[in-house]
Amino acid sequence: MAEETTPAVPADLAARFASASLAEDVEFLAVKAFAAGTRRLNQALRPLDLRARSYAVLSAACEAEPLTQRELATLLELDPSQVVALVDELEGRGLVTRETDERDRRRRLVRASAEGREVHRRAAGLAATSEQEALAPLSAGERETLRALLRTLVFGSQAVGGPRT
Repeated sequence: MAEETTPAVPADLAARFASASLAEDVEFLAVKAFAAGTRRLNQALRPLDLRARSYAVLSAACEAEPLTQRELATLLELDPSQVVALVDELEGRGLVTRETDERDRRRRLVRASAEGREVHRRAAGLAATSEQEALAPLSAGERETLRALLRTLVFGSQAVGGPRT
């Protein structure tokens, strides 16, 4: 077991509720882990003036095959208007562009600029450190098992052969 870090629930509440029925609810546990991770990531990304959601959009925009705003909304489980606002913000900072898809001129792809790729590179380093801190209570094997299980829950059979399996 790795070194202990701050849990998602304050120690006084954790001591009271760790044995409660809610502590066995996978959805509750996932939401608590998500909220704690988002807070940690937002803090880590603050020097770059990014937040978890804008980092996710920028990350997707850096992929070889960029996504449309609608696809981003689906991937990130956000309302399309929220994605528009995030893309507007990143575009205003010169980190992404909206480009017409050559295969379907009705679609607009969100692609990272050169500056956006550099900011993403730095942000990815901060995000990796944040993740290491969040997962510090787990062994390396437990981390990979968790990642594989989450990929299966999120992507189903498409999870096989991902970047970190």
